Amino acid sequence: MSNKFKTIFGESKAVIGMIHVPALPGTHNYGGNVKDIIKKSLEEAKIYRQCGVSALMIENMHDTPYINRKVGHEISALMAIIAYEIKNLTQSAVGIQILAGANSAALSAAHSAGIDFIRAEGFVFAHIADEGMINSDAGSLLRFRKQIGAENIAIFTDIKKKHASHTITGDVTIEQTAEAAEFFLSDGLIITGESTGKITNLDELIRVKIGTNLPVLVGSGITAENICEYDDVCDGFIIGSYFKRNGFWKNDLDKNRILLLMKQLHK
Repeated sequence: MSNKFKTIFGESKAVIGMIHVPALPGTHNYGGNVKDIIKKSLEEAKIYRQCGVSALMIENMHDTPYINRKVGHEISALMAIIAYEIKNLTQSAVGIQILAGANSAALSAAHSAGIDFIRAEGFVFAHIADEGMINSDAGSLLRFRKQIGAENIAIFTDIKKKHASHTITGDVTIEQTAEAAEFFLSDGLIITGESTGKITNLDELIRVKIGTNLPVLVGSGITAENICEYDDVCDGFIIGSYFKRNGFWKNDLDKNRILLLMKQLHK
């Protein structure tokens, strides 16, 4: 397992609670008040910590429709501020993802905020996403991390990611994709279902875990009912939808659902 992963999460199972920050400036659903965005994000961070979730990640999921790879400073600057405030408030492990595939912007924000990791899509192999063709960026991203002195920030990478077509790499197995990500110096792998909230294929997860030396995170579909099935074959979980009211990602956090899942995990 990578040293960065252990430094961030220790020896315990990583449970990363998602904070889907409200729509940011310039996007279609922006509500017009930056202070409200920061306040809402911090309120969710407090709830997670009260329920025993020890790691958090922010994501601009309300910024639909997303643009491909490039976002403006109005996005990355505010995400950096939110991440800094959450880190300062909770002293938790904190990560960031900026959609869609804006990995360099996420890394910049993470470095400025003093947080711990980013979630990167499109790290190895090209795919077709909702936003169009996304090419791999491992080389440019790791060179950029070196240039800005952010080597302490872990880069956890989706492979065969959700919300995407992988027909152009249909002859490349998920194990081969994992091997490529490891060869290109990923700090950890993320396996998901077909879309947000959809169950991750357990067989694929096991095959990736066996075939790589990297830590492996389950990135979608975890519930209080199925977490025990995945617990022995992964190093952690990224959970968003289940923690929301009625299990829908757009809704507010449901404290009872968070407590129930954490209770099941501790069993």
